[in-house]
Amino acid sequence: MSVFSVTGDVDPFLHVHLQRGEKIYCEANAMVMMEKPLVLKGKMAGGLGQALMRRLANGESFFQQHIEAVGGDGDCLLSPALPGAIDVLDVGATAYKITDGAFVAADSTVELTVRSQGLGSALFGQTGGFFICEATGLGKLAVSGFGSSSVINVEPGKEVTVDNAHVVAWDSNLRHEITVATQGGGLLGHLVNSVTSGERMVLKFSGRGKVVVCSRSRDNFAAWLTKLLPGGN
Repeated sequence: MSVFSVTGDVDPFLHVHLQRGEKIYCEANAMVMMEKPLVLKGKMAGGLGQALMRRLANGESFFQQHIEAVGGDGDCLLSPALPGAIDVLDVGATAYKITDGAFVAADSTVELTVRSQGLGSALFGQTGGFFICEATGLGKLAVSGFGSSSVINVEPGKEVTVDNAHVVAWDSNLRHEITVATQGGGLLGHLVNSVTSGERMVLKFSGRGKVVVCSRSRDNFAAWLTKLLPGGN
């Protein structure tokens, strides 16, 4: 099976070593370098329907890059779209759900499947609307957020609350609930407090499993950057 490793301290690369016949797939434009024995192809994995669903659910490009070691063993370097840490997860007994834009690459034996999710998550979350991608199968999965990353271990009796904009991926066995971080006065009071405090929707995780989080919010950074541009408010 191909070997995934992370190299570089700031805005790292994903380094993948493939033996002859092995395949991986990655987000479009992720390939930075590959050695001669490797072949790169653009494919619409899973057909038109699945490609459209992944586009809507996870912000992926319509076509994915597929890299295969055809002429022998070889290495490649991949890079996520946003500057940030890369985490390599083992998919097998554990499946993972992935937030918008977090997918970087995976073994060909790992499948990204679009799943439906609850109405609350669909309306208030930033994790794919009514649908979200889930990685199943057997192999390596690389994900990336914006900024640094940390892996949180959730245990029974130890509920964890994470700002929705900072969630990268989580163990599919975990129970998750979309809500607001602030308290007071029912749903309307929660929403008012959330707006006035600057906090947005959060995900509450319970059970046993891992949650990968990132230090930066894409939306907060985009809003800050917009203010610096001519005409920004």
